[in-house]
Amino acid sequence: MIAETVCSAVSAAGLGIAAITAYRRRFLAAARIAAYSLVPIGLVMTGIVEWLADTAFSPTAWAGFGLLGVSWVLFMTTRAVERRRGGTRKQRKEARAAAEREAVAPPASAPSLGSGARQTSRPSGKPAGRSAGEDDFSDIEAILKKHGI
Repeated sequence: MIAETVCSAVSAAGLGIAAITAYRRRFLAAARIAAYSLVPIGLVMTGIVEWLADTAFSPTAWAGFGLLGVSWVLFMTTRAVERRRGGTRKQRKEARAAAEREAVAPPASAPSLGSGARQTSRPSGKPAGRSAGEDDFSDIEAILKKHGI
């Protein structure tokens, strides 16, 4: 009962302000104020205000909101744990099955070069005269030289 009275008073005050604004020839602003003013009385007429007032003072409703909050926290916690573990149970099971298939049938090995071919211990991309420490910065040096630095 009190909520309906307050909403009616707010609507009446808003419509009064809209009338004053229209008197000052600011019709667009007056129409916007009138629209906002009609919302509280519309909520009263639809019964939403009564429902909200009953809900606000109901311990059962607050317990329901609490349970919804706990449910939301549980959902978010399980999603965070899933992301840390690397996916859902189904995805982990598929990854495990794929790993088992690879263990049973390993990928084909490199073709043999035969007895006449010579194999070297260093990768083919590295020049023979450089050591491992010098080669680490060769790519960076090439990029800097390319840009004239």
